[in-house]
Amino acid sequence: MTISADIEGGADAVFATPPAPFGEGVADFYQALFVPLLFEPYASEMAIVAERFNPVSVLEVAAGTGALTRALRARLDPTAEIVATDLSQAMIDVGAPSLTLSRTHWMHADAQNLPFAHAMFDLVICQFGVMFFPDKPKAYGEAKRVLRSGGRFLFSTWDSLSVNDFARCVNESVARLFPSDPPDFLERLPYSYFDPCTIKSEVSSAGFEAVSCDRVKLTSVAATAHHVAAAFCQGSPLRGEIESRAPERMSEIVDEVAQQVASRHGASPSGGMSAFIVTGCVP
Repeated sequence: MTISADIEGGADAVFATPPAPFGEGVADFYQALFVPLLFEPYASEMAIVAERFNPVSVLEVAAGTGALTRALRARLDPTAEIVATDLSQAMIDVGAPSLTLSRTHWMHADAQNLPFAHAMFDLVICQFGVMFFPDKPKAYGEAKRVLRSGGRFLFSTWDSLSVNDFARCVNESVARLFPSDPPDFLERLPYSYFDPCTIKSEVSSAGFEAVSCDRVKLTSVAATAHHVAAAFCQGSPLRGEIESRAPERMSEIVDEVAQQVASRHGASPSGGMSAFIVTGCVP
């Protein structure tokens, strides 16, 4: 597969979308702290599912800094070609140097307007990205468009805050620090898309068959409570919501959130996390 030859609209189409909220300043913290805390455990699970489909051409959307990309590269056949894309160039700039193997490509792209020709891929995969798509049905339709007949769509989405211990603790701790104007990023976006009926209906409506939505519970382990607090407060767009309210207090806020994490989950904390792994097939 020659990627450049199959991009619709040329290079300008790839860069036509404004940058995502995971920008410069967040990406490094995200990779160093957030990825091992939350994303690497689920990347392993996703790669196991992907391997069952035996794909030879894979498109990853909302790849971030490549937690899933690396898991796929380690698990799939070495001849499989992987195209990892993200809306944030800052995330790509952090992730791409970590994986420079042959048959692995990195590109800037919008999942709602993919710059690829029809029926290019065997698998479209996305780890914890669909929650951020403003128009999920459009993104699902794009996934179907670029998949071959018999191809698979595979993605994960977080379960509710109530069953994700670290996220719930951070959300409640930050809310107490800003009682008149609590930051709501976690509840509004990453932990907002967790109703199995809605998910299955929207994926099916995009033209996928045999849609499944399976809850997967894992445990997150951190070296320190400060790691958890810094990951969420500085390695996600929650950072922008905190800085817009108290730009000079970030260090103090991270310390206060860390105290709450330690009080609930211990100095070397572990917490339950829950997500859904969703699959659909192109007829």
